Amino acid sequence: MANRYALRMDEPNSWTVFDIFTGQPAEFEKKMMIGIKTHRPEKIVSELNARSGREAAGGDRPGLPDV
Repeated sequence: MANRYALRMDEPNSWTVFDIFTGQPAEFEKKMMIGIKTHRPEKIVSELNARSGREAAGGDRPGLPDV
């Protein structure tokens, strides 16, 4: 399965995490992932891709209660 999220460099040491299918910035922990200036972007991309993979496999479906 292809990854859904990737990094785009805005300027030196400033990154945006974006959805490769829509081109839109990703949301993580209720924040838009634009202009990130720390070491976190790679970790955020990994977490979002892992979540996306679980959702595609039928687990961790947002909005539905765990049974």
